Amino acid sequence: MYSGIECISLNRSFGNPPLEVLKTIDFKIPKGQFVSITGRSGSGKSTLLYAMSGLDKITSGKVLFSGESIHEMPENKLNQFRNFKMGFVFQFHYLLPEITVLENVLMPARKTNLHKAKEAEARKILEDFSLSHCVDKLPGQISGGESQRVSIARALIMQPEYIFADEPTGNLDSVNGEKVLALFQKVNKDYGTTVVIVTHDMGYAKLAQRTIALTDGRIESDTLN
Repeated sequence: MYSGIECISLNRSFGNPPLEVLKTIDFKIPKGQFVSITGRSGSGKSTLLYAMSGLDKITSGKVLFSGESIHEMPENKLNQFRNFKMGFVFQFHYLLPEITVLENVLMPARKTNLHKAKEAEARKILEDFSLSHCVDKLPGQISGGESQRVSIARALIMQPEYIFADEPTGNLDSVNGEKVLALFQKVNKDYGTTVVIVTHDMGYAKLAQRTIALTDGRIESDTLN
């Protein structure tokens, strides 16, 4: 059994007549690797990320996590798998505006009633991310770069094996974008977390250990950086 993620003959189509967005995608990601997925707008990179993580359906093929097919899991098992095994970071941080930064970080733990047990850990992650000064602030009182770092802390609170990030630097300037990528590198190195990010910025893509480039729904190249 392969220990990591396997995409096997992955296809995704939309509409009628069907428009093929992903076309026979095949690759493996070993546990603990930091991978960037890149390509022009419309290349299928975000669709691939959502298909890999089980946030979107697939038309055919398989996505396996350590040999288990995520798209064949019952809904309750899939939800549990996502809650405990995966963390998600998006272009928009989606912090809840009415609760503090600390409470936002603890939201995934609240789903399983672990928020009190995880509070010390949340504070430690925020400290590691140079966000201790933000703990008791509301999202509207911190910067965009800080908000995105908080969203990464939130993604980490359940100690996931996998983090998926869709254009996490898309709304940030270059200084904050580099800080965010440095955090993903740190998470990958310190926690051994498998990190998969989608980005259109080749400079950021090359900060990962490996880059998979898509063109028109197909893998154009797959290279180690």
